[in-house]
Amino acid sequence: MATRRDVLKAAAGIVFCSCGLVHNANAQQSRQKLPVTVNGKRVKTIDIHAHCHFREAGALLGADAARFQLPPVNGAAEAFIAIDKRLAAMDAQAVDMEVLSINPFWYDRDRDLAAKIVKIQNERLAELCASKPDRFAAFASLTLQAPDLAVQELETAIKKQGLKGAAIGGVVDGVEFSDPKFHPVWAKAEELGVPLFIHPQGMPELNKRLSGNGWLGNTIANPLETTIALSHLIFEGTLDRFPGLKIIAAHGGGYLPSNADRSDHACLVGPKGCNPEIKLRKAPTAYLKQIYFDSLIFTPEAIRHLAVQVGAGQIVLGSDYPYPWQLAPVDHIFACSSLSDDEKADILGRTAARLLGIVA
Repeated sequence: MATRRDVLKAAAGIVFCSCGLVHNANAQQSRQKLPVTVNGKRVKTIDIHAHCHFREAGALLGADAARFQLPPVNGAAEAFIAIDKRLAAMDAQAVDMEVLSINPFWYDRDRDLAAKIVKIQNERLAELCASKPDRFAAFASLTLQAPDLAVQELETAIKKQGLKGAAIGGVVDGVEFSDPKFHPVWAKAEELGVPLFIHPQGMPELNKRLSGNGWLGNTIANPLETTIALSHLIFEGTLDRFPGLKIIAAHGGGYLPSNADRSDHACLVGPKGCNPEIKLRKAPTAYLKQIYFDSLIFTPEAIRHLAVQVGAGQIVLGSDYPYPWQLAPVDHIFACSSLSDDEKADILGRTAARLLGIVA
């Protein structure tokens, strides 16, 4: 998970965060090598959950940048690395392509400043992807607190800059994605046929309860934020309004898939907690087929259960690189004996290639 601290520590030009894969001799080593094959057939492996930052964007925070200093996180605290080192790390992970994203740190900034940050990031992402089109793709940043700007940014990113969709947080300065103010953005994404990658930012309103051992602000709160965001999109009828909208949820969709059937019972058991004017077109769990989920859930059993709940065709490869949550994401999928060869190939890259319009 990328943090605001990363923005402040970026070196000049295009930079990436380092992690223990390259420098830590005790790091898990990938057994798969490029090119990756499944049942004798070549598969282009595509990691849709990888992060980077740019110095110029962080510099725009000016004197206020100090308040974004956070405690060191494994991966974030190390020196940022050059592109050649990032490519070497990808090779070691047997990852052909990373789809880069930048977690929003600008949603509480004023409109003009946020627009400047987003403009720099999208331009730099486009330049990087154009320089290494076989290794990098990217999700655009959006000034979501100003939806009219976000619509323009998304159209420019897709039609002129060659980006593959957009990365968004889990909430925008306290406003849920189901709020009608965001409808023009979702309509534009639906029109363009590109996905929106939801990555949580943390839940500071829970800081008191999350304090103590276990890094609960990330361990618990990040999956919870994604769960809340997805649930609002479902229960408020947003996914009904935009049936062609494609969502990718980080960290396996948080807690929603693992306890999805509870959503189907909520309004039956507690109708007073549900708005009778919102009439969903299908059962809440059926909307999971409209959402894609990354594979960053650690164990073959977790992948098996996710595939049962949402279908293996809705799962895409994700590592959270450079943060060392999953340093061998490709091996992780090969270890899933519950998956067929076709399902493994889809998760490793074929589904992402179709979703993002990437030539496999």
